[in-house]
This record gives sequence, structure tokens and C-alpha cells, in this order.
Amino acid sequence: MQVAVVTVGDELLAGDTENTNASWLGTRLTERGADVRRVVVVPDDEDAIAAEVSTLADRYDAVVVTGGVGPTHDDVTMDGVAAAFDREMVEHADAVAYLRDHDRYQFEELTDGTAWLPAGARLVENEVGVAPGAVVENAYVFPGVPGEMKAMFESVAGEFTGTRNHVEFVYVDAPESELVPVLAELQEEFGVTVGSYPGDGVRVKIQHEDEGTVREAAAWLRERV
Repeated sequence: MQVAVVTVGDELLAGDTENTNASWLGTRLTERGADVRRVVVVPDDEDAIAAEVSTLADRYDAVVVTGGVGPTHDDVTMDGVAAAFDREMVEHADAVAYLRDHDRYQFEELTDGTAWLPAGARLVENEVGVAPGAVVENAYVFPGVPGEMKAMFESVAGEFTGTRNHVEFVYVDAPESELVPVLAELQEEFGVTVGSYPGDGVRVKIQHEDEGTVREAAAWLRERV
């Protein structure tokens, strides 16, 4: 299953807020076996959101969109997703029922539009906050507040599937350039996926769907570096 992640927010582009949602989603999706192929940041602009979601929804099995969901003036993500699929924004009956029955706040006190979602969307309940999420065709739309986003994702996590890879890291105290031939030999010998990440030394990530193969490959590499 190939997935794209779209994070929405002017504050992300300006660097005012660290994009922890993207890294968290990448980790959780990968853990479930999904193949994350794109991570995109877009501004709080309905047209930009619509264009990006429309393109990615055609290209990938699912698109996870987070941020810009709520009652404030710059929360235009639902409108952008609706436009991406040529749908109207409507007062969603399931959202109205959920918000009316929720005992943590008074429905009459909610901001106008809180229960509006793209027509035909599937409601994703917000057990942590107020603004609901939605599934529109293959786009999953969550708020940007990390606690709310995480809770909503976990409620639908079973819909993201794929082959789960086993991972092991090998830490090497050598320049990355010196590892090129040995890492090429490692891949050829074991058929594993290898990534190298320089920093204080080099962190080599070894992945394969078979746990035994990963262990053997890691042991092989440690013997040679």
C-alpha cells in the first residue's frame, strides 16, 4: 500500500512549528507495512490543498492529510479536500449526531461549521478534541493538533496495510564514503534494503521482511567494519 502524507499550515512552512506530525505518521505507517512515498507541506490555502490532494489521491492508494481542520478563519483543509474530489461541504448528519451526543461540551455553543464535512464523507470521531475528521474516497483528514491527530489515526490504523519489514541498525565509526563498497556487497549478498545516515559516525539501517535475514546481514556487516 503506497501512501502520501500532506501536512497543512503556514506555520510549518515558516518554521514557526516543527512538523512532528509528518515524522510520527511516517513511523506509524511504516510500522504497519505501508510504503510512504511522499511527504508534502502546503499552506493554509484552499486551492493549494485541493491541487495537492487531487494529484496525490490519483497516484497513491491513500493520502493522509493533517492540519487546518477546525472552526478558525484559516482552517480550510476540509474545503480543499472537498474541492479535490468535486464535492460540496455540507452539514454532516453523523457529525451533528456525534457532537450533539457528546457530553464534554454543548452543541449549541460550538462554532458554526464545526459539523460541516465534504458530502458523502465518512466521519472520524475526535475523542480528544472537538473538530471531527473525515475519510473522503482515499483521503484521510485529521486535525493538526498532535494528540487529536494521533488518536484519530489509531482509530483507522487497521486500514493501512502492507508487508512489514524488520529493521536493525549498525553503528559504524568511519566516514560514509568508505562504506560504499561494503554496503553494495551487503545488499548483493543478502538482498536487504540499506540506508546510511552520517552524523557522529554512520548509522546503517538494514531492512528485510525476514527477521533472520536482517540479523545475518547485520552480523555480517559488523564483522567487516
